[in-house]
Amino acid sequence: MPWMRLVGTLLLAMALVAFKQARPGYQFDFPRDYFSHPEFQAEWWYYTGNLSDREGRPFGFELTFFRVSLPLEDTDPGDWSLDQVYVAHFVLTDIKTGRVYTRERTNRAGPGVAGASETNRTIWNGNWSVEYLSGGPLTPSQTLWAGHAEASISLSLVPSKRVVIHGKDGVSRKSAGEGHASHYLSFTRLNASGTIAVGEETFEVEGLAWMDHEFFTNTLTRDQSGWDWMSIQLNDGTELMLYGIRDLEGRHGPYSSGTFVDATGRTQHLSSEDFGLKPGRTWRSPTTAAAYPVEWLVEVPGLDLRLEVRPQLDVQEVVSDLGYTPAYWEGAVTYTGFRAGEPLQGKGYLEMTGYDKPFRLGFGSRTNQR
Repeated sequence: MPWMRLVGTLLLAMALVAFKQARPGYQFDFPRDYFSHPEFQAEWWYYTGNLSDREGRPFGFELTFFRVSLPLEDTDPGDWSLDQVYVAHFVLTDIKTGRVYTRERTNRAGPGVAGASETNRTIWNGNWSVEYLSGGPLTPSQTLWAGHAEASISLSLVPSKRVVIHGKDGVSRKSAGEGHASHYLSFTRLNASGTIAVGEETFEVEGLAWMDHEFFTNTLTRDQSGWDWMSIQLNDGTELMLYGIRDLEGRHGPYSSGTFVDATGRTQHLSSEDFGLKPGRTWRSPTTAAAYPVEWLVEVPGLDLRLEVRPQLDVQEVVSDLGYTPAYWEGAVTYTGFRAGEPLQGKGYLEMTGYDKPFRLGFGSRTNQR
């Protein structure tokens, strides 16, 4: 299709362009780092959450903005510059009915069509947007809107904890080699309230949301297939972010890591040796034939923590209509288990990539990084 030919041309152009790498010692600056970093090749903003209406009807949502920097140094296209491509995914999961509403859109930056602007304090793609409001540089409140004819969501997001920086010395390492890492930040407990519309029905909802933002140039290598990522929000006021990066044989490797956030917001880095992710029951996609392990066992011995992970709905795979982003499973899950013998419950999201085919965004190894 014409779009894929365009992407192919732009990807070839990247081979001549130098981008910054995520290196130790990066000094985060807020609110600046909530927005765009075109000196890095790519970044994403992930909003996910579990919501319910006054009668307890559950919903899950994902709103994701991707940016890919594709500079064309020998052209000057003016306002319709092709140097930034933005992709957005909006997924609403109606758990009661088992319906999943998925939409995707792609735009170049253009004259205000899509972007992530510190000046405007907004991340947007068309009329889907997140706007940063008041609350201080480390705890800003936000508003979120996305929708289409079948489903829409409008939320106010208020953090109960300050922004979290993952990894060590400012980087979240993903594989061997210099720069194979990201700068990675999160809001791990966003109090969410607002409305969801499904067809002719509108629901007043509230619950918890999570935001991830990563910017990078290199991440996975060719001997890695993908990752299993979890956001875990527990009823004792603590959170966990965990990811296991798999090799081509499906084994989690040494660059897996995580972060524990206690009830006061203090963080503890977790290396691959500090936790275990054991896959359980699988669900096979009728669309891609990928077999996703939708049930897991999480163990963190140093925290005396053991959790079972269950999907709120098996059918939560996201397949790109354009074929630009690889298929992945991202969905609402529940957590039940124990810490130090005390029962725990929680909710969050599980993301699994590389089960259809090794996860590749089509860039990285050919690019001249600095």
